[in-house]
Amino acid sequence: MEKQKIPFQIFLRKISVQGKTNRSGKSVQALSKNNSGSISIATTVTEERDRVFDSLRNDKGWIHFVGIGGCGLSALAMFALKQGYEVSGSDIGWSSFMDGLQEAGALLHIGHSVENLQRNAASRLPDAIVVSSAIPQHNVEILYAKSVGVPVYKRDHWLGKLTQGYNLIAVSGSHGKSTTASMLAYVLDSMGDNLTAVVGAHVPQFSGGNIIFGDGWNFVLEADEYDGCFLGLSPYIAIVTNLDWEHVDIFQNEEAVKATFRKFLSRIRVGGHLILCGDSEGAYSLLTDGKLPIGSRNWSGLRSRPLEKCSDSYNITTYGTTSFNDWHASSIRPNLKGGCDYTLCHQGCSVVDISLQIPGVHNVLNSLAVIATVVTLFSDQSPINNTISRVSLHLNNFIGIKRRFEMIGTIYGCHIYDDYAHHPTEVSAVIQAARQRFPNKSLLVVFQPHTYSRLAALKDDFANALRDADQVVVTEVYAAREIDEQNVGGRELAATIIGPPSDYIPSLDDVVDKLAFQISEKPHRNIVVLTLGAGTESLCR
Repeated sequence: MEKQKIPFQIFLRKISVQGKTNRSGKSVQALSKNNSGSISIATTVTEERDRVFDSLRNDKGWIHFVGIGGCGLSALAMFALKQGYEVSGSDIGWSSFMDGLQEAGALLHIGHSVENLQRNAASRLPDAIVVSSAIPQHNVEILYAKSVGVPVYKRDHWLGKLTQGYNLIAVSGSHGKSTTASMLAYVLDSMGDNLTAVVGAHVPQFSGGNIIFGDGWNFVLEADEYDGCFLGLSPYIAIVTNLDWEHVDIFQNEEAVKATFRKFLSRIRVGGHLILCGDSEGAYSLLTDGKLPIGSRNWSGLRSRPLEKCSDSYNITTYGTTSFNDWHASSIRPNLKGGCDYTLCHQGCSVVDISLQIPGVHNVLNSLAVIATVVTLFSDQSPINNTISRVSLHLNNFIGIKRRFEMIGTIYGCHIYDDYAHHPTEVSAVIQAARQRFPNKSLLVVFQPHTYSRLAALKDDFANALRDADQVVVTEVYAAREIDEQNVGGRELAATIIGPPSDYIPSLDDVVDKLAFQISEKPHRNIVVLTLGAGTESLCR
C-alpha cells in the first residue's frame, strides 16, 4: 500500500501549533484501463532518435514523460514546457513536483496506461517519450511506444542531446549534488549570468522551482550516476563532490561506483576542467587509480601540496578543509544566522571570510565547489579577488533547498526539521549540522530507511551514524521499486543502534502520535526533531 503524507496540522488536534502550514496534495483521477495484449517491440536506433530530437527542437511537438513525479524527470518536463513543448506524463502517485507541472500546463496521469499515450481516438501519439531510470523496461507505456514507432529516450540520452551546444557544468557526486548545483546556479544567476539550470530538487530562490531558463551559454546540471545516467554528457566543467558506495541496487561495491565515475571523467571535453573534493577518499582515488601508500591510515596526510594537473586533456582543481587542496576552508565556526563562517584560502594563503546561512561542514564543502567553479569560469574576465568578493556576497544570501535541513514548524518551542538524508554519510552530516545549530538541545531523529537493498548493505553504517542522536525512532522501510528479499527492516536497524534509546514504530501515523504526546507532555523542552529519509515527501507535511 502506498504511504501517505501526514499533514503537519495533525498536531492541532492535540496541542497548539506555531509554524508553517502546507496545502494538501492534489488528487487526480487514476486511469484504470491497461493494455493486456501481447506487444511486439520495434527497436529504434540512435540515429533515428537523434533525427527525431532535432525535429522536435524545431517543431515543438508532444513529449510524454514516464515517471514524471520524480525529482529528476520533473525538472526535465518543466524545462520542456519552458521550451514550448506540449508535455504529458505519468507516475504511480502524486508528488509535490507535479504541482508546478500541472500549473504550468502539463497533462498528468496517475497510473501507467496505453491510454496515456493516445489522443483523438488513438489517431495522435507522442512525438517522443522520456523514461526515468527508475522505470522498468517492461512498463506498458514503454512497450506500447516501441510497438507503434514512438522514439523512447532514457534520461541519459535525452540529457546528452539537451545539453549539446552549451557550456555544460555537470555537478556529480554520491552526496550534495542538489545543494551544490542549486547554490552554483543561484550565485551565477545573481551575478547576472543568463544561465540555464536543471536541478533535482525544489529551490525556493528559483522562480522556476527546480529550473532556471536562460538563453546564455552556461548550463548547470545535476548529473546523476544512477544507472550511468551522466555518461551521456560531455561537460566543460565536471564537479565531483564526493564518492561513496551508493545505489547498491545498481553498483555491486564501491569499486563499481568508481569505475562509472572514471567513465564520466573521460567525458570531460578537451581543455575542460575537473573540480574535485580532495577530502573525499573515494573522489580523490579517481585521480590516483586507487593506488594509495601501503599502510596509510590518515587520508588528510597523504598529500602535502596541491595537485596541479593529472590529465592530458583537462585541468584539475581540488577543494576541501585541508591545506593540501587548491582551495580550502580554515577556521570553520558557527555564526549567529545558524550557518557557518570560515576563512577561504587559496594554495595556502588566506583570501577572504565567507559566511553561509546554512549549517554543516558538508555545506562549507559545497560552497568551496561553487567558488572554485565560478573562479574557473570567469578567470579570463575579471580579477580573481573581484570575482570572489561577488561570489561571497551571494553565498551569504543563499537559503538552501527543500528537504535539506528544512524547517517544518515549531511546537511549544520544539523545532522540527526535515531532510532527504537516506545514506549513512548523509545522516551523519545532517546530525552534525543540527548539533552545530542547536548545541544545547536534545536531538530526536525519526529515520525512514529507503529501499531494502540499501538498508541490508549499509545497516551497520546506519546504526553508527544514528548513535550520535539522543533518541531514535525507526519506521518501516520505504520500499520504492523493491520488494523485501533481504529479511532486514526497520526493526532490525533499531535493534542494532547502540547508545541512544531506539524504538521501531512502523507506521508514520503512530510516529506522529508519539511525537505529539512526547512534546505536549513536557512542553518547552530543549528538543529538536529531525525527520530523515528519501521516501515519503516529509513526515510532518
